[in-house]
Amino acid sequence: MEKSDLLERIREEYSSYSKGQKAIATYILENYDKAAFMTAGVLGDTVGVSESTVVRFAYALGYKGYPKLQKHLQEIIKNKLTNVQKLNLLEGLSTEELVRAVYKMETKNLKNTVDMLDVNVINEVVDALVHAKKIFVIGFRSCAPLVQFVVYYLGYIFDNLHQVTIGTTDIYSQLVHVGEGDVVFGMAFPRYSSQTVEGVRFAKERKAKIITLTDNVLSPLYNLSDHCILTKNNINSFVDSFVAPLSIINLIIILAGLRKKDTLIENYSIMENIWREKKIYAVHDYAPLEEEEDEDEEDGGEF
Repeated sequence: MEKSDLLERIREEYSSYSKGQKAIATYILENYDKAAFMTAGVLGDTVGVSESTVVRFAYALGYKGYPKLQKHLQEIIKNKLTNVQKLNLLEGLSTEELVRAVYKMETKNLKNTVDMLDVNVINEVVDALVHAKKIFVIGFRSCAPLVQFVVYYLGYIFDNLHQVTIGTTDIYSQLVHVGEGDVVFGMAFPRYSSQTVEGVRFAKERKAKIITLTDNVLSPLYNLSDHCILTKNNINSFVDSFVAPLSIINLIIILAGLRKKDTLIENYSIMENIWREKKIYAVHDYAPLEEEEDEDEEDGGEF
């Protein structure tokens, strides 16, 4: 069942429900943001029915138990809630509770991402990048910093890299030269940017190879992809969680760098000289290790 269809299905079948089921259905339709985090027992107590009635309601909807329905509702929240609604979910939590909840969720995101990671897909993604005529990286709104991160590091590896941005020209103008042999790397997470989806679809129509980073198979990017990497970004907050997605991005960059090691070494060697000459970094001129050791010996250093 499509996640977006659940609430509509409950509305359509409402008249056929028993009295107890109608009570559950009404509460879910009106308070799905709260119901998603209630156990079957709590939901039953809230609407005045037994826990077993709640469980049977989940089975009647086609789920293999209440936890599956609950997870489905949580996906709806991730896709539909506004930032204000997400902010309200945090109301009443202490700082200690928030700390524990946030880091527990981030740890779970990383674990779940690793558990479902397909190494073959990662290798196929790196192969596509290494052999691409041109590489276009696209992702808007909260994904924009991820795109900048990718372009920054891949820029030391590839000289055929293009960042699609929101600026003086539309996304189609920036993708007008995309075509067969090119790779488009698109990123989108709930609530998915329509501009990212449209840009990826446009590139797909022009026969570019599509690589995507997104959260699940129901993402609008999934069916457009030649290679899709799924990563968890669940967090019950108005802030998007990119800890797990960024770990995947780091992995791709490292593997691409190892594939193009000679190019990377050459480019970094050039840039290190420029950074030192232009004093790009606050600590820009390290003395050779041997000199430091000699100085320590002269000064009577204990190490």
